[in-house]
Amino acid sequence: MRDHNFASPRRRRFDDDDPTFLKRLSHDFDTAWDASDAPSEDDDTYTTWDAPGVLHGPEPRPGWVVTELAARDAELGILKTGKEADVHLVERAVPGGRRTLLAAKRYRAAEHRMFHRDAGYLEGRRVRESRVTRAMAGRTSFGREAIAGQWAAAEFAALGQLWSLGVSVPYPVQLLGTELMLEFVGAPDGTAAPRLAQTRPSRPELESLWWQLVDGLRVLARAGVAHGDLSPYNLLVDGERLVFIDLPQIVDIVINPNGAEFLARDVSNVARWFAGKGFAVDPEPLVVELLHDAGVR
Repeated sequence: MRDHNFASPRRRRFDDDDPTFLKRLSHDFDTAWDASDAPSEDDDTYTTWDAPGVLHGPEPRPGWVVTELAARDAELGILKTGKEADVHLVERAVPGGRRTLLAAKRYRAAEHRMFHRDAGYLEGRRVRESRVTRAMAGRTSFGREAIAGQWAAAEFAALGQLWSLGVSVPYPVQLLGTELMLEFVGAPDGTAAPRLAQTRPSRPELESLWWQLVDGLRVLARAGVAHGDLSPYNLLVDGERLVFIDLPQIVDIVINPNGAEFLARDVSNVARWFAGKGFAVDPEPLVVELLHDAGVR
């Protein structure tokens, strides 16, 4: 991890620790995302890289990102189902040319979403228009749609910033409506990297994964943020590399009155898993260190 000085992004909430994982795998908003902006789910469509309203990931882009307008997107199946979003495997390929696999994270329609546990993550977060803030607080239909739009945009913004800072996260390729296209983390044949919870590392592997985790948490803390929902289910193991995923709920440790508690819970969750595998770690000193890095204590 590299040391950086940077402004922290806005923070948000998303819980997707759904155990039915199918083998794979800063913006302000005045209005809600319109679900009609999302691309169709046809089996084979032209690339949405240049679609109206699309946002692209940070530059310089990785060389594997396919930006050619002749490319086509082919649906290959569902990678993961969750309470608020599903993740699909998509191949973006230029006919007769290069191709890449992407994870398309699609937030559900407002009537199917579950926002009953998001209040703590929304503390200190505002949008420009007071009517939108009121709708979000009242959980009206429009408010739920605005919250959903924030989740997708929040994850896109967080991943872009953290990727630029050297944190091990999937590269955010693009955002269109409530669909987030991400780097697929796994093998070229479409086999996804397992979640940390699904692995059985050796002692040396446990030690390496733990210190990769600590390095990542330090970068987040220096940004003044915490993952907010960190667990062995929100970390992937790609070969020897630990990858942070599911970041729309990222919490501003300073602005959010519960920020320190979110950070402490993140560390305790993962430390408990490592201890259960025989690599005992004391979370308290790390929490103190991270809060100091964040400028809170």
